[in-house]
Amino acid sequence: MSLPLSQPAYDDSLLPGESNIDALVRGEHADPFAVLGPHDDGEGTVVRVYLPHAVAVDLLARDSQAKLADMQASRVPGLFVCRLAEAQPYLLRIRWAQGEQLTEDPYSFAPLLGEMDLYLFAEGNHRDLGRCFGAQCLSVDGVAGVRFAVWAPNARRVSVVGPFNGWDGRRHPMRLRHPAGVWEIFIPRLAPGEVYKYEVLGPHGILPLKADPVALATETPPNTASMVAAPLAHPWRDQAWMERRTARQAANAPMAIYELHVGSWRREEGGALPSWRQLTERLIPYVKEMGYTHVELLPIMEHPFGGSWGYQPLSQFAPSARYGRREDFAAFIDACHQADIGVILDWVPAHFPTDTHGLGRFDGTALYEYDHPFEGFHQDWDTFIYNLGRTEVHGFMIASALHWLREFHVDGLRVDAVASMLYRDYSRKDGEWIPNRHGGRENLEAIDFLRHLNEVVKAEAPGAMMIAEESTAWPGVSKPAAEGGLGFDYKWNMGWMHDTLKYMAEDPIHRTYHHDRMTFGLIYAFSERFILPISHDEVVHGKRSLIDKMPGDRWQKFANLRAYLAFMWSMPGKKLLFMGCEFGQWREWSHDHELDWYLLNYDDHQGVQQLVRDLNRLYRHERALHQQDCVPEGFQWLIGDDRHNSVFSWLRWSGKGEPLLVVANFTPVVRHGYRIGVPSGGNWQEALNSDAECYGGSNVGNAGGVVADELASHGQPFSLNLKLPPLGVLIMRPA
Repeated sequence: MSLPLSQPAYDDSLLPGESNIDALVRGEHADPFAVLGPHDDGEGTVVRVYLPHAVAVDLLARDSQAKLADMQASRVPGLFVCRLAEAQPYLLRIRWAQGEQLTEDPYSFAPLLGEMDLYLFAEGNHRDLGRCFGAQCLSVDGVAGVRFAVWAPNARRVSVVGPFNGWDGRRHPMRLRHPAGVWEIFIPRLAPGEVYKYEVLGPHGILPLKADPVALATETPPNTASMVAAPLAHPWRDQAWMERRTARQAANAPMAIYELHVGSWRREEGGALPSWRQLTERLIPYVKEMGYTHVELLPIMEHPFGGSWGYQPLSQFAPSARYGRREDFAAFIDACHQADIGVILDWVPAHFPTDTHGLGRFDGTALYEYDHPFEGFHQDWDTFIYNLGRTEVHGFMIASALHWLREFHVDGLRVDAVASMLYRDYSRKDGEWIPNRHGGRENLEAIDFLRHLNEVVKAEAPGAMMIAEESTAWPGVSKPAAEGGLGFDYKWNMGWMHDTLKYMAEDPIHRTYHHDRMTFGLIYAFSERFILPISHDEVVHGKRSLIDKMPGDRWQKFANLRAYLAFMWSMPGKKLLFMGCEFGQWREWSHDHELDWYLLNYDDHQGVQQLVRDLNRLYRHERALHQQDCVPEGFQWLIGDDRHNSVFSWLRWSGKGEPLLVVANFTPVVRHGYRIGVPSGGNWQEALNSDAECYGGSNVGNAGGVVADELASHGQPFSLNLKLPPLGVLIMRPA
């Protein structure tokens, strides 16, 4: 039965008071729920709505849609009021100049965020922000809609704005939840696909519209709005991979990583960016056929500037809309797993861009960043630096890491720019940095964050790996936090990369003077669990492509490249190679163009590609090449001091004592009768020769194998009399 209609006219007693009215009209009311919606006044229930530009509003019963009241327009345009005899659920029928709208009143709903959610967020321990903050699709009292929640403790008012309210910040101001500084509102009848931003009234005025820090989806750049997304509903079929993942990513397992930039690996017709679906069809078979165990994607978190390659992200919870929906991204990862390929994402907790719609000065104050520019602004990259000492920011970033690992089944995160996080004086001159509380240069807050991050990941995402891009001599990067380390699983060996590339860039006649560059890395090779990276950073900005770094004529460049890759694959440490290096792309990488796939029409480029394919196969098959990558028992120098001939030789050992012999000749001279000691007699076969004809080489070698002589050499009871190919590497195993 319908309740009696309200009085046909209002009196001033139904209005909220001049100060409240003025604040509503100016868009400065800090507590709109105290004024709008239903309120008991002792004589019934007063209902107030503020709908600028509305023509008329009726109040209807939510169940029957029978009219309860004609809401009366007050003397304040857009403010409508009425009184019901008793409280009951209601609908608003709003007449606009362009049509009629039927909806529930956002201000009729009670607070929705739980006290535990707010408490955990405030102390930096909320592990599931992607399913709590931002725009969450849910039903309240049987009403479908979207709950918005955003942290802005110093704001005077925060509103959700979008096409659904004409981008008018007066329409949906939010409720502040003290003392967490979180604002929330439930807007009925919104659905996935709606775009929105936050209008924030800071301490000193209205700020540029802000994207949602916890948005699950975004508009496609250059548009910058956030987008409401439904909960991820992908039917995962990767259980077999997930069960084996821990063993597949362990220190004794083979890991050959193909690093790529999604937007420039291979473009579609007309130069269009690829979609996740297209990458599923083309990239996965290629990676599988090449023998890689993992792909590593340059950051795919939404970023406004494509030229940053993703390293200046603003949406730490949303895959870039450039490549499709988040469901498509999940399907891509699932397909990788079903093909036995792991997926690593580059992830950036060090800094974020200064775009006005982003995190910078989010509520009018330094919220996510340090306030002082000596701490909070990165001069090299023109970015803000996260204040990881603030509990909410600390927890926000840990929740982001877990979001990718748990929501999308990602197998690992490569943490970018760790060195810049560890040191307060990183890339700063004297007088341009602020010491820590002990007067030192270490960033204690970031160190605590990294240790906590790695501990949480191990507990919450078992089997996932954490990889540090760390270029200094910081001790214990890959040692457990309980032992004083940072807790990463692996560290990029930047020193090995720089030393060996400098050696390879030398003319062979000069390499005798730089011999130590190839051996120095073995002094510290087992101090950390290392990945040997030839990454995107080495083939851009005038550094030249990998093959173009090599000296000599065309034949020598290819021979040097093949020798270097074989050298890398046979050294201790997991492997990472950037796209295009596997077939000898001449041009520096450009994010605006696809790789130069046409080069595979030429035999020498095909040869490099075939070599990488065979190196991956050998690396996975031969336990000696991977099983003891991270312990000194897996490596033994035989010849490390023949600088005159630029020859190196070593043994790799499996955990069961199975040896492989590696011999590298980094001059274009064939070495005849070169004797090298080996641990056992009998026939030693060539498992790989980088100078083989099938790779584009001169086919100098040992006719597939050599019988060991009972002649001790290099501390070994037997020895081989070898012919060493020019600019070549031999990998040999006992028959």
